[in-house]
Amino acid sequence: MVFHTALRALELELEPVNMAGFVMNQPMFGGKRRTRSEIKFATDQLVPLPALDLTWELALPVGADRDHVYCNPVVDGPHRRKVPLLGRFLVIGFEGDPMFDRQQEFVKMLVLCGVRVMAKLDEIGFHGIDLVDPRRARIIMSLIKDFVRR
Repeated sequence: MVFHTALRALELELEPVNMAGFVMNQPMFGGKRRTRSEIKFATDQLVPLPALDLTWELALPVGADRDHVYCNPVVDGPHRRKVPLLGRFLVIGFEGDPMFDRQQEFVKMLVLCGVRVMAKLDEIGFHGIDLVDPRRARIIMSLIKDFVRR
């Protein structure tokens, strides 16, 4: 939602509001092709693959597949022309998240399009770790504060 909101905001006259940056904490992405992290964590307790697939089935327009731009923003399409116009992004992800590979692909796409990205892709952690580990929640909040202050 953050990515698509950022794209839509480009079309609006928001003065005096300035969208200086966007925070994506463990963003949910998908696609038809299965990634290594999706396969590795297919039976994840928090976000198993069948739950992810069902979420996309319910969220996407009727007849759309998981390579629809809302699910898979790295696919080619007219939205890609607008990506270089976006402000800064903070993307936070953890290697134990089934969507980790897609988060990395998203960061790569942003960088290749010239977007300024602060990526915190941590080897230790899982989707939702900040909900169960107060120390990790504080670290994430600190990252967000640092990003906002820059």
